[in-house]
Amino acid sequence: MFGDLKGMMGKLKETQQKVEDTKIRMDTVLIDQKSSDDLLKVTLTANRVIKSITINDALLEDKEQLEDYLILTLNKAIEKATNIHETEVAAVAKNGMPNIPGMDMFK
Repeated sequence: MFGDLKGMMGKLKETQQKVEDTKIRMDTVLIDQKSSDDLLKVTLTANRVIKSITINDALLEDKEQLEDYLILTLNKAIEKATNIHETEVAAVAKNGMPNIPGMDMFK
């Protein structure tokens, strides 16, 4: 019914390792996000780990404005990182999945 079950299990294990390797590689993919006026810049990895925040001195005068800038810019950067992360992991997982009848999980 399922053909070579041992072969499929081996392929699943191989795919799982590739997914883990991809997640580790995502630590080296950097996303830079700037505010629209370049007063704030954040850099994070595709695994959503903040690496740096650069704040223009003009933002240091207004705490509320700085907080707003941080929220907006970090959220944009996190959204980009999440999209990259999910796309990369899904691509690796889809390529490595054995062809099991009735199991079209990645359409």
